[in-house]
Amino acid sequence: MQKTWMLLIVTAMPLGAFAQAPGAHVHRGHDGHAAHSAAEATTSLPEVVVHKDPNCGCCNGWIRHLQQAGFKVTAKDETDMAAVKQRLGVPSSKQSCHTAEIGGYVVEGHVPAEHIKHLLAARPKARGLVLPGMPIGSPGMEAPDGRVDAYTVELLAGDGGTKPFAR
Repeated sequence: MQKTWMLLIVTAMPLGAFAQAPGAHVHRGHDGHAAHSAAEATTSLPEVVVHKDPNCGCCNGWIRHLQQAGFKVTAKDETDMAAVKQRLGVPSSKQSCHTAEIGGYVVEGHVPAEHIKHLLAARPKARGLVLPGMPIGSPGMEAPDGRVDAYTVELLAGDGGTKPFAR
């Protein structure tokens, strides 16, 4: 008679740990917060409202990037982006071409979707994320030659101050 063995492996997870899809992994940013893998379910992602100039092409590239990452996006063409940025508390020194609202946060500029997901998972007490300017190689600003300039996504505090969030 042949015996069949089954191995059961049990691991302990700390309270508050999040469920993870098989094969997914968690890496930590320089700030120690968990960054979620692409395998994480996107069904619970909040809708993104993107305020943009109707003549801006790179904004549409960023919107496509978010949609490919699983976000539902509503684009709003604005005639006065300065008023939108002022209403949402984006400092003039940290502005880019478009401004988004998502899950109670503001996201300014070409912030990669993975960093937005990290923000939403970590839920820090902050106003949101900013990526000042329009760095070459950021989502929506891809260069034909594949060049990517170094850039830093910053966490925008309630008082308007910033600190590095991701590089």
